[in-house]
Amino acid sequence: QVSIDICGVDHPSRKRRFEVVHNLLSTRYNSRIRVQTSADEVTRISPVVSPFPSAGRWEREVWDMSGVSSINHPDLRRISTDHGFEGHPLRKDFPLSGYVEVRYDDPEKRVVSEPIEMTQEFRYFDSASPWEQRSDG
Repeated sequence: QVSIDICGVDHPSRKRRFEVVHNLLSTRYNSRIRVQTSADEVTRISPVVSPFPSAGRWEREVWDMSGVSSINHPDLRRISTDHGFEGHPLRKDFPLSGYVEVRYDDPEKRVVSEPIEMTQEFRYFDSASPWEQRSDG
């Protein structure tokens, strides 16, 4: 039994806005199982790291990128972003430009963090294609 993948999906319009999808594989029975669960911003999901040790990395990534944490996870820490990173970049309400700019300053010979200067007030999620023809009558 192997945990192939775990991913978090953000649906901001839902009451339980996060959907966590577990893709599992049984080599013994040659079958795949998809388990979906939902959570809000404070609810913690049940971990699958005990029966599927390979899920530890995936659960850490879901927490790091989406902010959905697992109950009693043995090693829940950032895996894809820096340890000082603020927020969770795969959430729909995360600013496209982020909160800070991290860059290497050659004259100072060190990495510096600076606040982002651009303003981003609102993101409008319009799923209509701009290439579709609209007729007036």
